[in-house]
Amino acid sequence: MNSRSQECVRALRYISKEEAVAIETELLRDYHFGRQQLTEILGHACATAITKVFPLWSLEKRQPTVLVVCGPDQNGCVGLACARHLRVFEYIPTVFTPKRSSDSLHQDLMVQCERMDLPSLSYLPTEVQLINEAYNLVVDAVLGPETEASSVGEPFTGVLQTLRGLKVPIVSLDIPSGWDADESSSDGISPALLVSLMAPKRCALNFPGSHFLAGRFLPFDLQRKYDLNLPKFSGTESVVQL
Repeated sequence: MNSRSQECVRALRYISKEEAVAIETELLRDYHFGRQQLTEILGHACATAITKVFPLWSLEKRQPTVLVVCGPDQNGCVGLACARHLRVFEYIPTVFTPKRSSDSLHQDLMVQCERMDLPSLSYLPTEVQLINEAYNLVVDAVLGPETEASSVGEPFTGVLQTLRGLKVPIVSLDIPSGWDADESSSDGISPALLVSLMAPKRCALNFPGSHFLAGRFLPFDLQRKYDLNLPKFSGTESVVQL
């Protein structure tokens, strides 16, 4: 890493979950972004980051299979959009949703996945070897930073236990599911790739794996207000490696 890149990393702010909620609230309320618009931007960026770390040619299995596990809230919506874009990028994603969502956006995104012939699982195998054999990697879009780790119950505790036992690489969107957004964790999911959304969270400060940021769309005055010091994105890229 050159001195310019090191300077960017040192200056980059890792935000709290309260700041993450405040930024999203301002985008929706003051800047008139729509939830579907944000979800689509972030889902596309997450899929792009996956193609950079796990390009099609590098996958070990004959088919470029990916399992995308999506929770019922906003992080799950981003995961569904990501799955659809992965299909456009010629991966073969399968979707699993541990809990049916009452969110209309989530339901719309599920319909879009179905209409693009993305298969879905009715249950997640508890025998991790079945997942290891069937998929090249697993996308974790189960729980977002707004979720209190201490309040997580079934079916999510069972899903997280299964994910912890996998040998295939895990890609976590925004934060690894089950982590507190403000603190790192050594006993939870250990993703190979983390794609932070809008700005990295405090839990990722010492993240040891590949780390990308999807946040190029943030208005400049909002970046200044929260002193984010986002790194420079190359060319027309929607993601940057941290």
